[in-house]
Amino acid sequence: MLLASRDLGDGRRQSDLSVPGVHCASCIAAVEKALMALPAVEFARVNLSMKRVTVKWGAPEGAPPDLIRILRAAGYDSHLFATESDQRDPKYSRLVRALAVAGFCAMNIMLLSVSVWSGADGGTRQAFHWISAALALPAILYSGSVFFSSAWLALRHGHTNMDVPISIGVLMAFGLSLYDTLHDGPHAYFDAATSLLFFLLIGRTLDHVMREKARSAVAGLAKLAPRGATVLDGEGRRYVPIAEIEPGASIIVAAGDRVPIDGAVTEGESDLDYSLVSGEAAPKYAKAGTVVHAGLINLTGPLTIVTTKRAEDSFLAEMIRLMEAAEGGRARYRRIADRASAIYSPAVHLIAFLSFAGWIIATGDWHGSVTIAIAVLIITCPCALGLAVPIVQVVAARRLFEKGIMLKDCTALERLAEIDTVVFDKTGTLTTGKPQLVNGRQIDPSAFAIAAKMAFGSRHPMSEAILAENPTSVDEAAELTIVSEHPGCGLEARSESSVYRLGRPDWALGREAPIPEHHAFSVSLLVRDGSVIARFVFEDRIRLGARSAVSRLQSEGIAVAILSGDRKPVVRDLAAGLGIDSFLSGMLPSDKVDRIAALTTSESKVLMVGDGLNDAPAFAVAHASMAPSTAADIGRNAADFVFLHENLSAVTDALEISRNAGTLIRQNFALAIGYNVIAIPIAVSGYVTPLLAAAAMSLSSIVVVGNAMRLGHLRTAARPRDGQAVSARPRLSSAEVTT
Repeated sequence: MLLASRDLGDGRRQSDLSVPGVHCASCIAAVEKALMALPAVEFARVNLSMKRVTVKWGAPEGAPPDLIRILRAAGYDSHLFATESDQRDPKYSRLVRALAVAGFCAMNIMLLSVSVWSGADGGTRQAFHWISAALALPAILYSGSVFFSSAWLALRHGHTNMDVPISIGVLMAFGLSLYDTLHDGPHAYFDAATSLLFFLLIGRTLDHVMREKARSAVAGLAKLAPRGATVLDGEGRRYVPIAEIEPGASIIVAAGDRVPIDGAVTEGESDLDYSLVSGEAAPKYAKAGTVVHAGLINLTGPLTIVTTKRAEDSFLAEMIRLMEAAEGGRARYRRIADRASAIYSPAVHLIAFLSFAGWIIATGDWHGSVTIAIAVLIITCPCALGLAVPIVQVVAARRLFEKGIMLKDCTALERLAEIDTVVFDKTGTLTTGKPQLVNGRQIDPSAFAIAAKMAFGSRHPMSEAILAENPTSVDEAAELTIVSEHPGCGLEARSESSVYRLGRPDWALGREAPIPEHHAFSVSLLVRDGSVIARFVFEDRIRLGARSAVSRLQSEGIAVAILSGDRKPVVRDLAAGLGIDSFLSGMLPSDKVDRIAALTTSESKVLMVGDGLNDAPAFAVAHASMAPSTAADIGRNAADFVFLHENLSAVTDALEISRNAGTLIRQNFALAIGYNVIAIPIAVSGYVTPLLAAAAMSLSSIVVVGNAMRLGHLRTAARPRDGQAVSARPRLSSAEVTT
């Protein structure tokens, strides 16, 4: 435990444990309470998506507290946390199998029940009851064990969770049905017990899938770090695991590899892909003295780097910690879950027990009293309440898909409907993110042909942009005998009598030639024997639909801002062209996180729209997030929404659908609560059998589902008409526009 912990200074350390058994708000409270009871523990926080608990502790003697033993005593097995992105969680397969068994059994029992309801009597009815009992048994034993094991674990350690009333209701319904079958009773409720399991397992499986997607973002980010690196020392070259490399070590990073640890270049020249750090798509030149960060891609030439940090303190590790901290920080939803867990279980148990006690005192009939208690447990099952949100999310997901938008986290629909501020990244989001030649028509065709001939075969983004502008010009060029690529500089070629250079102006000319600051990417010169014969200007173009999307957001009273790692003049020109007054430039990932956190503190609900690796931590801390399908893998994994087409109207389309979905969710909550307010007194009064209770529960679910299907026919709520005044939130002040 001590060796696996992280030193925080001042004698304090941090340990991260994996707790696979955590699955609800009650589990979170139990784990944190058990750990905080230890004198040495200062802080304990559970991340439900990662099933991880972060513990900060301090011990003067240096001996770590026995965290694993304490958690085991509380009913939760744990082990040291490690991100294993390649391993599939076996719990998903277990849930799918349990769902299949419950669905098969419930479906067939319902078919048999139709005959009983239709008037089957005597031996026929009894035979159907026994067949139903045989079908219900595997559902109870196998599918029900998902809830029974969790409920037993909670009860054994002196607390309850949401699975306790579910387990009691299912077992009591099955037990009473079996008793009535043995005694030739007229009714059995095997259908109610198995249907209940089936619907609840649907919700549990969907919840698990969503949490797996949340974990994949952090796991994917962790995969960017290489397992090891080639170290240069007195023994020559040797491959060393990344965790064993200390500050001051010299490592070699080949072209095409990622930088494994933060450091500084000592030898070599190359182009580096800085999109992980700044989001800027244009490669940056690196030479001796250039500071580099873990996760950057070395594009063109080998580099020797002296490390300045350990792997656990690198830039990439800090990004992972930012994401994990942000994922565990959505306190509003957690408080709601805590209240629901604290109120629902005791309330249901109390109502059912009082119903049983009252009826047995009044009538002395234990069978009838138990039947009423079961009916109360079933009719108060939160199926309608549980379906109120997910069924709308399913319909909304379909509507989003029809518009080319993929929904990755269903809870994001509710969050997106609440946003009042939209923050855009620049490169790859408001713009296409790829260099495009903007002055191709002004370049002499013969010079263009020479440049295309030189660029042919190079994978540099600028070379690809030249070829994309006019690929046929390659065949029209003069014969070039030698073409070589100089990492970080450009291309050099020779003909019979001349030397050509295509690339950075200062290198191509052999003298100082600064690049104009206003160009989004750069300017490349084609030089023959020291004389400029062509000038290639590359810029980043505005994404389709960006202007209309920004205008529509502003017309609906939503504040719009840009947070970019690019240079101030470039960001300023883009903001002016889109009519955005608020922008911040030169921002690192941590700066974006801090800025969004500041907006959140000022009670703004922020939607972050970005595409880069550097946007992933900002996605996690924002109220909701969105990325294009062209985004980096980690950006797509971290985002709540991914839009598949090039048009930025996806932002406003998703906002419209989420607001309509929010309206239907609130209506469904009202229907579900109204159902319970009416149904519970009737069940307590003894007018409802378990069968009718199951039917009423199903009917309430059908009403909720039917209401959700209206999503495709609703108009956008509260959208102002043309010319109508809008009371907008104040935009960010001009004083906040900084570099």
